[in-house]
Amino acid sequence: MKILCDVPISFKLFTFLRSRKIEATHVNTILNSFYSADKAIAAYADHYDMIVITKDVDFRNSYFIKKTPQS
Repeated sequence: MKILCDVPISFKLFTFLRSRKIEATHVNTILNSFYSADKAIAAYADHYDMIVITKDVDFRNSYFIKKTPQS
């Protein structure tokens, strides 16, 4: 399982996931950091087959309308 933590997700959760040997990446460490657009984050997650953890309702809406991000 590969996890992509969105910007509003704390590094504390990110660190916890990594300590449990879960392959996790935080958006602040890739793309354009916290400037990354939701569309770019979704494309990245789809490309690398990652599950997005977020507090952003836009991702839920995008999934229901466009089926992206896929997980």
